[in-house]
Amino acid sequence: MSKHIPDRIKVLWFLPTHGDSRYLGTAEGGRSVDLPYLTQVAKAADTLGYYGVLLPTGRSCEDSWVIASALVPMTERLRFLVAVRPGLQSPTLAARMTATLDRISNGRLLINVVTGGDPLENKGDGIFLSHAERYEVTQEFLRIYKRVLSGETVEHDGKHFHIEDGRLLFPPVQTPYPPLYFGGSSDAGSTVAAQEIDKYLTWGEPPADVGRKLDRVRELAQKAGRKLSFGIRLHVIARETTEEAWAAADRLISRLDDTTIASAQKVFARMDSVGQARMSALHGGDRAKLEIAPNLWAGVGLVRGGAGTALVGDPDTIAERIDEYRRLGIDTFILSGYTHLDEAYR
Repeated sequence: MSKHIPDRIKVLWFLPTHGDSRYLGTAEGGRSVDLPYLTQVAKAADTLGYYGVLLPTGRSCEDSWVIASALVPMTERLRFLVAVRPGLQSPTLAARMTATLDRISNGRLLINVVTGGDPLENKGDGIFLSHAERYEVTQEFLRIYKRVLSGETVEHDGKHFHIEDGRLLFPPVQTPYPPLYFGGSSDAGSTVAAQEIDKYLTWGEPPADVGRKLDRVRELAQKAGRKLSFGIRLHVIARETTEEAWAAADRLISRLDDTTIASAQKVFARMDSVGQARMSALHGGDRAKLEIAPNLWAGVGLVRGGAGTALVGDPDTIAERIDEYRRLGIDTFILSGYTHLDEAYR
């Protein structure tokens, strides 16, 4: 099985639409979400030459589509990685939203397909489907969504969607549609990625684990007659020296107590996300085993769901660790750091 090693990489930053803080797990040193601050972060990323920014999705943050629409006129080159949510939207409505935002941004839209891995949050949004059913919905959704964006008129009578005369009057700028990003660590998620997606994303596990995961998706894609590219989501703590970087990592969790950690881990344990389970297993809620691979630190995941690991070190060390992932075939790095405005410049 051939593995493409990219010559160049793309680096994206992160818009903290759920708030920002100098310390994890406490309101101390935090700041609330407001559009002026998000505008500062987006403008900084645009000026500094980041390829784009990821906007998170879910009830803990502001709506990514509204925020992206507000920030597009404030930026010139920056791309916006925004979530579509199969099960929350019809595929034709999502296609119209996608085409519109792609047009008003002049082709600066990237799409993050998010199935959702928290059953309680899903129920709050009216989704009462099992893990397997949600991935069925995702795949059926994507097949309709891509056809509509490609200019087809769709007639579809499936298990989860019934569409008559589904079509777009105003197409997207990017053809056939904006690139589709997607992360899923389960067998069902890997299958959807291999058959439907342009760029498969993983959270920042140790390189050996990431390599095995990408090989599996690569093999499934090959069987489906497809090729896809790969990206990784990581935090980064970079300082002039590695010692200073590790001190900054320690400060980030210095206000955490065991009760807060246990409460967060309890929330993560209720989820049926395989990716979240893999993140939590890296540290087991234990402060004593947070460096899970050279310069790869799992402290963020003590209280933050989703991406829970950070690269820690001086610039040369960080570059070496990024290159390890590049050699696995990863060409896209979605990074973040606390606070996001300050760390964007590092």
